[in-house]
Amino acid sequence: MSIRKRRWTTRKGEEKIAWVADYTDQTGNRHIKTFAKKKDADAFAANTSVAVSRGEHVAESATVTVRKAGDLWIASAEEAGLERTTVDQYRQHVNLHIAPLIGREKLSKLTVPFVRAFQDRLREEGRSAAMVKRVTVSLGGILSDAQERGLVARNVVREMSSRRTKGKARQGERRSKRKLQVGVDIPTREEIRAIIEAADGRWRPLLVTAIFTGLRASELRGLRWCDVDLDAGRLHVRQRADRYHVIGMPKTDAGQRTVPLPPLVINTLKEWRLRCPRQKKGEDDLGELHLVFPNGAGNVEWHANIIKRGLIPTLIAAGVAVDTAAKYTGMHALRHFYASWCINRRADGGLELPPKMVQERMGHSSITMTMDVYGHLFPSGDDSEALAAAERDLLGAINAT
Repeated sequence: MSIRKRRWTTRKGEEKIAWVADYTDQTGNRHIKTFAKKKDADAFAANTSVAVSRGEHVAESATVTVRKAGDLWIASAEEAGLERTTVDQYRQHVNLHIAPLIGREKLSKLTVPFVRAFQDRLREEGRSAAMVKRVTVSLGGILSDAQERGLVARNVVREMSSRRTKGKARQGERRSKRKLQVGVDIPTREEIRAIIEAADGRWRPLLVTAIFTGLRASELRGLRWCDVDLDAGRLHVRQRADRYHVIGMPKTDAGQRTVPLPPLVINTLKEWRLRCPRQKKGEDDLGELHLVFPNGAGNVEWHANIIKRGLIPTLIAAGVAVDTAAKYTGMHALRHFYASWCINRRADGGLELPPKMVQERMGHSSITMTMDVYGHLFPSGDDSEALAAAERDLLGAINAT
């Protein structure tokens, strides 16, 4: 790495001075970069020398724009066989949020301050806090893919995230995140009773199963009769249906699980099996591969139909509404109830399961996820008697002396 001064005269007769950094990268290719000030050239030389020695340097001529890197990232996701819904989400993040704002920038220009400014601009243009976070994660994915391709040396999003994870900013984010509340996000026991009483027709078995198993909507839509053992009183989550009706494996290994069934669910499903629509198949088909909660033709039911024709009308009929609108608008409210039912004390009508078992029932990938979402619902121990006994022993010992 060498720094040299360059002098030249313009056509107008003006004398110009610049500082040129001349170096060879780890692949043996020579590069030249020009600076107006010597201190900038020196700083570049110091940083680049270290990066070259580590084999991490990427010259500006070898890098690409954020737009191009985003396209390569999406292509990698498609080649890896990720779900269509996931790839579509990646594409939306790139096309709607990333490319319009920073698509022309070279990857080598990205720094932590640059990403922070990008986040500020997203917020200024009306993106929600949740969307800003998701788009930032996608930008980190783009940089990670670009790193593997040798198109950029640093993943500044990852560097920024690691700093915030350990800092006060991360603690502030956790404090500001609202916890789930019974009666606001989680239906009360009285509301659940009303929902069960109001549920009828083809939606009753689906809603009852959702309430007492905590399955995700995608898991309910992909559930087959061969995965339900009514004699043993349990069901197995082995597959799910995405928004395009494509059947696939659960997103994580923890998603594949076994969930016990209470008597109400068993009896409801036994009745439902007799009149459940069946997809037309071969004559030798015994029906075990048929879906448990299909549409009228026996195919995967649309998620929107479950909400608009099943859940919301049932909530309104049950009186679980605010004015004339359903109080809860998604199936996840029933999943939240199941989690709270698993957590609550037996004296309060719950199962009082330990956190690890709740994690397994919910299909969470880690106990951290379970505790982050539902940790505040676990009953805290009442140590008043133990404290009183310890106090008596302490005071008794003092008085004896």
